[in-house]
Amino acid sequence: MQVESFRVFRDLVDSQSFSKAAQLNSITQSAVSQQIRAMEERFRVPLIERSNKRFALTREGQALYDTSKQVTFHFDSLQHQLEEMRNVVSGTIRVSTVYSVGLHELPPYLKSFLREFPNVLVHIEYRRSNQVYDEVIEGTSDMGLVAFPVQKKTIKVEPFRKDRLVVITSPQHALSKRSEVVVADLAKEKFVGFEPDIPTRKAVDKIFRDSGLDMKPVMEFDNIETVKRAVEIDAGISVVPRATVEQEVKNGTLAALEFKGQPYHRPLGIIYKSGRVLSPAMKRFLKTLHEPLDGATEESK
Repeated sequence: MQVESFRVFRDLVDSQSFSKAAQLNSITQSAVSQQIRAMEERFRVPLIERSNKRFALTREGQALYDTSKQVTFHFDSLQHQLEEMRNVVSGTIRVSTVYSVGLHELPPYLKSFLREFPNVLVHIEYRRSNQVYDEVIEGTSDMGLVAFPVQKKTIKVEPFRKDRLVVITSPQHALSKRSEVVVADLAKEKFVGFEPDIPTRKAVDKIFRDSGLDMKPVMEFDNIETVKRAVEIDAGISVVPRATVEQEVKNGTLAALEFKGQPYHRPLGIIYKSGRVLSPAMKRFLKTLHEPLDGATEESK
């Protein structure tokens, strides 16, 4: 029996999906089913409870799953160790990221990494925050980039950067001529926000609650780009990370105002599955993400 069979079975159990297991291993869904049947015939035991509507393992299937994780872990460890001995950095890294981080924070790091390691393919997928966690846990992404990272049992979190939050307005707005505001100054303003399940929205809501305000957005969007476009046409003001509006402020299509006194921040994190073996390419990519960029402020490191 080949290692690939153990890997397919492990991925099937982790994702609880024949289609995702097929995608992860670059084979067809029917090939996954054939490999599972072949393993059942090889060991002469059922591995999956086919009478249940939900995906479930038999007792024998659980034992094989535990062994499959060990087999693939040791095989991957050996493969990566041999690659490091040969100083080979290649392959593919699948990164799932929320829009604001992927569009505005990641590019300079990605450019630096690919300049040093041109043989590595970095595949970027833009997702909502909850989807980033799901894809990392399921294994369809090697790592994720999120705001306000949440500790989970199956996830390892490493700090990435720390954004400063600012108020943005259109250049025609009355507040646009000011350089800073306090939260109370926003009480009577129309507000453009993120959708309620997005972590940055939850953090902004807390800022208002702590100041005794109950801001009800006139518009809600699921990504930073749409929020900015709404503010540019003066549909309302918003609170966003400073790094995401640098270009618009420079072009004069948005004004950015600092919070007076204690600044508010948005922490960013790198997440990947606990216990997974990191390839040489992933190790180098993580190292790049932790290195300061030329011109980076101490706050954003």
